[in-house]
Amino acid sequence: MRGSPTTGHRHRTTRRTAAGAAASAALLLPLLGAGQASGQSDARTGAPAGLQRAFAAAAAEYHVPGSVLLGVSYLQSRWDTHAGAPSVSGGYGPMHLTDARTALARSNAHPEQTASAHPEQTADARGDTARPALHPAVKATGVPASAALPARLRTLGRAAALTGLPAAALREDPAANVRGGAALLAAAQRKLGEPLSADPADWYGAVATFSAADDRATAAAYADDVYDVIRTGERRTTDTGERVTLTARPGLKPDTAPLRRAGLHKGHAAGTECPDSVACEWIPAPYEKFGSDDYGNHDLGNRPAGQRIEYLVIHDTEGAWNGVINSVQDPTYVSWNYTLRSTDGHVAQHVKAKDVAWHAGNWDVNSRSIGLEHEGFLADPDAWFTEAMYRSSARLVKYLADTYDIPLDRQHLLGHDNVPGPTASTVPGMHTDPGPYWDWRHYFDLLGAPLKSTADADGGLVTILPDYAANRPPYTGCADGDQPCAAHGSSEVRLYTAPDENAPLVKDIGLRPGGGASTIDVNDLASRVSTGQQYAVAGQDGDWTAIWYLGQKAWFRNPAGQPTAVHAKGLVVTPKAGAADIPVYGRAYPEASAYPAGVPAQTVSPLPYRIPAGQKYVAGDTMPGQYYYAVTFDEASHKVVTGKDMYYEIQYGHRVGFVRAADVQVLPSAS
Repeated sequence: MRGSPTTGHRHRTTRRTAAGAAASAALLLPLLGAGQASGQSDARTGAPAGLQRAFAAAAAEYHVPGSVLLGVSYLQSRWDTHAGAPSVSGGYGPMHLTDARTALARSNAHPEQTASAHPEQTADARGDTARPALHPAVKATGVPASAALPARLRTLGRAAALTGLPAAALREDPAANVRGGAALLAAAQRKLGEPLSADPADWYGAVATFSAADDRATAAAYADDVYDVIRTGERRTTDTGERVTLTARPGLKPDTAPLRRAGLHKGHAAGTECPDSVACEWIPAPYEKFGSDDYGNHDLGNRPAGQRIEYLVIHDTEGAWNGVINSVQDPTYVSWNYTLRSTDGHVAQHVKAKDVAWHAGNWDVNSRSIGLEHEGFLADPDAWFTEAMYRSSARLVKYLADTYDIPLDRQHLLGHDNVPGPTASTVPGMHTDPGPYWDWRHYFDLLGAPLKSTADADGGLVTILPDYAANRPPYTGCADGDQPCAAHGSSEVRLYTAPDENAPLVKDIGLRPGGGASTIDVNDLASRVSTGQQYAVAGQDGDWTAIWYLGQKAWFRNPAGQPTAVHAKGLVVTPKAGAADIPVYGRAYPEASAYPAGVPAQTVSPLPYRIPAGQKYVAGDTMPGQYYYAVTFDEASHKVVTGKDMYYEIQYGHRVGFVRAADVQVLPSAS
């Protein structure tokens, strides 16, 4: 939604070893079943080391199958510890045990409150110059600090009661945290009247209720994901450098019957446009009049019959669930199509796909897109996105892409930070979420469309593809003032004016019309490229690669031993012969002669960007110039205007742009 949080920098704590967690895993392995806790081993004892050993010990202590404990933890955190910092929903450690009240006290901002916008991010969410800009006031719509939190935000306290361990240990010590998760699973199994079986197939109900979801559909979707992980297996190096392995159990078929005894209501799928594989409820955004002559908070439409849906736009909420849900139900506020919850991946739909939500800050993109908000904060790397939310989002996006024939690539699957300003004056105020800490590489793996090389060395293009965990460029702006952000994996790669990290960063004349220098602030997109984006190669110098970017040559470090990009091929656009340069647009609007009587023609105004002769930019879709006229509450006046002018979407800078087909020639990238 927006690009900076109200939460301060998360407090970091030292780790302590929980009592009893260091028992010899060599004695416990027979209780786990063959292969269920394989991984790194201690050179002296031959037993699994570190976190893998903690899983083995906790599984044995609480009689939970090791594969179940590992599978649940993977869905919560992918086994990362996040240095003891809480997620956006107040979850701690590898088991994502939630203690939202403590997270609130440490961050000095309530986890269920909508965050304020970054002061310089002033984009009108509607982004339509044909009607007055909408700049809604930020709403403190979360629950009061004294209110009772839902069960899903306070699982850590119950884990402390079950284990007898201090809450601080469960927050700070990964081994203690794993013990707490195992205790919760065992308690859930007993509450369902099920035995503490060694067979992972018998634990479906306990896994489902571990999610703390309050409806059966969400709990079942969560458990289905866990069992998918167990069936396929996983192996990963965590954020502390430890190798953890979950050996695959192909063919495992869990007994789902116990979930029916959990006392959860069925769910709220009625009216939603979601796949069966996600839990979805309908919480409608209001289409209502307010004031003397205004309405909100979206427009009725007739998509895809009236206008093709071209894009899916990924946002983060900059606030937590309750506040965000309250905001989207306000007719004076903005809207989006779906919100995804951190703790369990639960989905709420607010605007039908046929209608146009106000979310991207660019009316052309709004009218051709669906927007998805994910519970999280851009500028807090430790308020991490959970695996449950990533997986639920990927299933929803795959469903939407299949339904509306949207290619799964970075020119159709946009971050809000990739949406261009519609006019020159709006460029500096455009939003920057979900930001560098959204793991695009992992997301595309979950989509079943992994990012990879598509050419040999002479393909003419590169796909940006750093190793997320190892790629840790420094950022500032994650706390008050210009404080450094915590070192963290990142999807983005920095660009320089020369093949030298001491060279100046490339500049963005649209973002800073006065020619000011770019910075490493987490919200400054001027000199960054993102995973999955493709650019034409402009040069090579040792470990450095140059690309065409914002009308200039931009360099990034790309060593063979740890590459940040891979070779690709495709189509590029370049100015037609004889043109010194051509304009770039932020919206693909029709020519003036295309507008019928009663619909005012919209200005086809270029952005402050040009493509000089000889430069090449990756071509995305071709599309006709279109404008959706919808400025009144009365739907009878709404109309899609389609022109004869054609446009190409291009990857111009960090954001996409549009060029008129009449201005360019299209070439194979290797030519």
